[in-house]
Amino acid sequence: QVQPVESGGGAVQAGGSLRLSCVVSSYYSYRGNCMGWFRRAPGNDREGVAAIYKPDGSTYYADSVKGRFTISQDNAKKTVYLQMDNLKPEDSANYYCVAADYQYSGTQCSVSGNWAAYWGQGTQVTVSS
Repeated sequence: QVQPVESGGGAVQAGGSLRLSCVVSSYYSYRGNCMGWFRRAPGNDREGVAAIYKPDGSTYYADSVKGRFTISQDNAKKTVYLQMDNLKPEDSANYYCVAADYQYSGTQCSVSGNWAAYWGQGTQVTVSS
């Protein structure tokens, strides 16, 4: 069973930074092509934030976070990261790490999440003004 587990959420003032981490159980045997981050704030729809195509490291971002967030992977540490800089109050949400099923054969990982199969429990990010 593939299970993403997030960490690194917290509270920060506007303009600050946080780094989220995601470890997938059975990472080395995990064969999915895509991993990414989604978020959901109370009263809002779920929003794709960033994604990474694992074979070559290509990255994809929502327009709302381009230039401020960076997704990366460290295979040695079996971890995918989301570095969030210049945070804004509107970034406050529960952030979820998501992984594709190995049967997803696409070569792109759109933030629409059409590849998303496994979801973590989420980690809260709160940005105060």
